[in-house]
Amino acid sequence: MRLAAFGILATGLAFGQSGPRVLYSKSFPGSAPPYVAITVEQSGATTYTESKDDDPETFALESDVATSIFDVAAKLDHFKRPLESGLKVANMGAKTFRWEDGAENHEAKFNYSLDENARALQDWFEKITESERAYLTLDRAVKHDRLGVHQAMLQLVSLWEQKRLVGTLQMLPLLDRVAKNEAFINMARERATWLAGTIRARTKSE
Repeated sequence: MRLAAFGILATGLAFGQSGPRVLYSKSFPGSAPPYVAITVEQSGATTYTESKDDDPETFALESDVATSIFDVAAKLDHFKRPLESGLKVANMGAKTFRWEDGAENHEAKFNYSLDENARALQDWFEKITESERAYLTLDRAVKHDRLGVHQAMLQLVSLWEQKRLVGTLQMLPLLDRVAKNEAFINMARERATWLAGTIRARTKSE
């Protein structure tokens, strides 16, 4: 089954397989993370994993983010054509875009592409990766490293300010937990309160 190659065999079990989806994987040993696989359904249902052997994290992307990803995929003809530039450039990781919609399946593999739409889609997946790693860092800090919570909050706020934080609804329960727990330093709690409030305000305005 081709999904196994992306390390997201559980995707269908978690969200169902009705409708199209865009899959992405990147293998780049020595980088952080060395491997990532993401799948996004049209509804915004998303899975994320950094290991082919682990169950993926599951969450929902904002509807406008999912729409943008599918719009760019359409501009790339759902990966029916090559994306590799063919230029002699440094290894930037083996990347794969894949489109699945029933019996229609296409994929394109590349190290470096000159196509602006390919770069735009790659950036969306980089945003998902950065956001999920920052969220998981905060989750681990809350459980195991009280002093690390403040640094994790700084990272999340920085991503928000750079407009690179996505999949934010999943973060609200954890942010509320930080905000209400007096075991964490005040600066971390204040940032958690601010970020949770800002996410909720944006959600209401959409």
